[in-house]
Amino acid sequence: MLSQILLFAAGLACLIAGAEALVRGAAKLALSLRISPLVVGLTVIAFGTSSPEMAVTVGAALGGRPDIAVGNVVGSNIINVLFILGLSAVVAPLVVQLRVVRQEVPVMVAASAAFAAVLLDGALARAEASLLVSLLVAYTGFLVWQARAKGPQQPALRKAPSRHTLASWAVQAGLVLGGLLLLALGARWLVEAATVLARAMGLSDLVIGLTVVALGTSLPEAAASVAAAARGARDMAVGNVVGSNIFNMLGCLGLAGLVSPEPLPVAPAVLNFDLWVMLAAAFACLPIFVTGHRVGRREGALLLAYFAAYVIYLVLDAQKHDALPPFSAAMMSFVVPLTIVTLLIALLRPRAQARSR
Repeated sequence: MLSQILLFAAGLACLIAGAEALVRGAAKLALSLRISPLVVGLTVIAFGTSSPEMAVTVGAALGGRPDIAVGNVVGSNIINVLFILGLSAVVAPLVVQLRVVRQEVPVMVAASAAFAAVLLDGALARAEASLLVSLLVAYTGFLVWQARAKGPQQPALRKAPSRHTLASWAVQAGLVLGGLLLLALGARWLVEAATVLARAMGLSDLVIGLTVVALGTSLPEAAASVAAAARGARDMAVGNVVGSNIFNMLGCLGLAGLVSPEPLPVAPAVLNFDLWVMLAAAFACLPIFVTGHRVGRREGALLLAYFAAYVIYLVLDAQKHDALPPFSAAMMSFVVPLTIVTLLIALLRPRAQARSR
């Protein structure tokens, strides 16, 4: 048991160091190349910090443990929005670019809807997995094309790079690569230790995938997003969450479905509850981001509260606790309606203020 605790601590240390190196290197590399930090967050950092999810999901699919594969992706997406985005906003209020509201969040919502649609029949077939991967390739290609289309407008890009510039690029690229390696190694150690500890508590594969493994593989995103928010790279923090969610659904589970020898089964518990929580979290980003184009500390605290409620529900459900029915009733009859009303008021308030002027 002591060895697992030490492994957990070592993994956490690697995650913290890797996130700092990744954010610092990517931010400076983006500045050197005249690339928007948002694009870097949506691609390099989002895909890089999702590599632990990719490794765990594909490994679980090949190892015949579909509950961990599916639970890891669904749980990671819930954690990305409710926990990581919420924590980042509490650390430093996040300013959301208009492009994120108009393009990236709708893409994430559409990807979530497509992801749910292919899982509703209870299994992910190879043809459906191919569709998910194809959508990811198309989305990434569109981002690259969009960035290149704006490139000629930057005069600095047409200048020949000096030796000093090339050396600087090499250093920043080394930081990015080193950060990604540390993140992957740290996530592997942390998940390995946490899974052993969770199994000692008698948790099922699905609960482990939705909580311990999902939280462990999401720690790179958490570390990178919180570090980006604290360093002022707030576009990178938001882009990391949105891009990671898209990559998790289309890339991680898509590739897992391609390599799985049989159609990847989806547990009824996921279809009945967790998948809908993931969809609700994705749709919740629309009104939160639209209201003032920022995620303030109040919204961040609300997201964290919902994450805590989700974890409590999973724990009570796993233990078949007597408190589960009243807890579920309180959430559905009071907390959820109150949140919906609050979001609607926040959404309509800017329009009312504009009319009064």
